[in-house]
Amino acid sequence: MNSAQVDAYLRRLGIERSAWPAGADGVPSATIGVLRDLHLRHLQNVPFENLSVHLGEEIVLEEKRLLDKVVGARRGGFCYELNGVFGLLLTAVGFDVTLLAARVYGEEGRLGIPYDHVALRVRTVDGREWLADVGFGAHSHYPLAFGARGEQEDPGGTFRIVEAGPDAAGVRAAGAADLDVVMDGRAEYRLEVRPRELGDFVVGAWWHSTSPRSHFTRSLVCSRVTEDGGRITLSGRRFKVTGSDGTRKECGLETDEEVLEVYRERFGVELDRVPVVRSADRSG
Repeated sequence: MNSAQVDAYLRRLGIERSAWPAGADGVPSATIGVLRDLHLRHLQNVPFENLSVHLGEEIVLEEKRLLDKVVGARRGGFCYELNGVFGLLLTAVGFDVTLLAARVYGEEGRLGIPYDHVALRVRTVDGREWLADVGFGAHSHYPLAFGARGEQEDPGGTFRIVEAGPDAAGVRAAGAADLDVVMDGRAEYRLEVRPRELGDFVVGAWWHSTSPRSHFTRSLVCSRVTEDGGRITLSGRRFKVTGSDGTRKECGLETDEEVLEVYRERFGVELDRVPVVRSADRSG
């Protein structure tokens, strides 16, 4: 990413470089304070969404295409896109970033496919490491201390990073150092610690955007964290507002105009037609 692209991305997040302490080159210092700010603002301004799957848009895990979509078109995406492009930004402003593969826990505690999810291990200027994840939907609002094994309190819940044991099917961790990321007592995903490249996740992105067994092909979602720490989610024609205190309000949207207005006004997503769940008539 060049300087102009970094500035455009930061504006997408509602940030000016001058808001942070910076070195002589004008790049913000790679501190935990900057990382926390970027992480939260990303969750607030760039929605977790799978609209491309149902609009027939190709998902391409390449720097230019990701920037064109998230920054240029002011869209969101799912994990490969969001954490992929966020990793590019963090690297550009001075963080040491490693992509990690994960498998998500599904029904009955069974693990999903390999390369099911991508998360980021981020090293700050003081040498500490953090787990950053802006692409998992409802998750931590701030990065988690990667090496900590106790409870970590966050506005999104109580988190722990623990050594991985066998899953519900008795499958043990592939590597001795694999980790489980736990939220409010429930294992969310199993994280490998081997470094990966964005291209490693192309097959996972293809499977999740085409297979009838993927929940992304069977449902529509657009969701983001709100400024007060709550969350708004549009699932098809159902709009849900969750307050920071856990209260929920939900309503149905009857017309296409109402749906498009919510996408535009509440998520900043401009669409020329309402996405509709594609028929799951393909094998995967």
